[in-house]
Amino acid sequence: MEFGRVDTEQLFTVDYTLPPDTELTIKTLKSAKTDTPLQVHVGCAKWGRKEWLGKIYPLKTKEAVFLDEYVKHFDCIELNATFYNIYGPETILKWKEKAAAQPGFKFCPKFAQNISHIRRLKNADEITTKYYEGIMAFGDNLGPLFLQVGDNFTPKSLPDLQAYLEKLPKDVPVFLELRHKEWFANSENRSAIFNLLHELNIGAVITDASGRRDVVHMELPTPHAFIRFVGNSLHPTDYTRCDEWVERIAHWHTMGLQSVWFFMHQHDERYSPELADYVVEKLNEKLGLSLMRPTFIDRDKGVF
Repeated sequence: MEFGRVDTEQLFTVDYTLPPDTELTIKTLKSAKTDTPLQVHVGCAKWGRKEWLGKIYPLKTKEAVFLDEYVKHFDCIELNATFYNIYGPETILKWKEKAAAQPGFKFCPKFAQNISHIRRLKNADEITTKYYEGIMAFGDNLGPLFLQVGDNFTPKSLPDLQAYLEKLPKDVPVFLELRHKEWFANSENRSAIFNLLHELNIGAVITDASGRRDVVHMELPTPHAFIRFVGNSLHPTDYTRCDEWVERIAHWHTMGLQSVWFFMHQHDERYSPELADYVVEKLNEKLGLSLMRPTFIDRDKGVF
């Protein structure tokens, strides 16, 4: 992921402090059911990474079985493949079958770019139906969906966004990712979109990238968090940033958070498993969980 990238020498100059909880976040979490067990999921964005051969995938693993190996290490994936193509039920069922060894595994498909970036949510009913027809084949392995609108999708398009969101099926959770700076810089725009999401029971993606601190908006329109963390090749700041996220998630849990989806990105994706493992380890310690940690061949010899 190139979004929010800064030069290495600038990384120590960035203020990574997470902003305080907003009024909407406090309101949302206080009104949530506190007796609901917290669900925590940590994963990566793609399974097809050749850089992971010899790291978490055995050296001679064929690309055709990368997903078979991925599910041995993570309990979810932020499925970016569906951004580039709309897959029919036949392909989706093949992916689902590969995850059969992990019954609780979840696929979190990204909305297709033909919907979000090309048609910009207008005249997209038919293609949206095809998208849903495909992903619904995941069945119990389907996690929340996320809709990313483009960097040039401004608040002027709020009517189109609202019209599109209002028509989406209500039985599958959806999170929205915004990127244009005016969604966050202007208080009226910010209130309008996040209050709308709250009314529609649609979540908001929080993207933590070094060069775009405004997108770390900390707004939770629903009692569910979807975090896209963008690290910098295991730079020391990656670990301190993750530590702060673990603390905030634990705090949100005491307030009523019901689920968190934490997806690890790196500008160089070869390092995503290491930092994801670190996050899982810290969440397990902080929250008393037993989340599955990735197994590294060099670190845990004899597993494969």
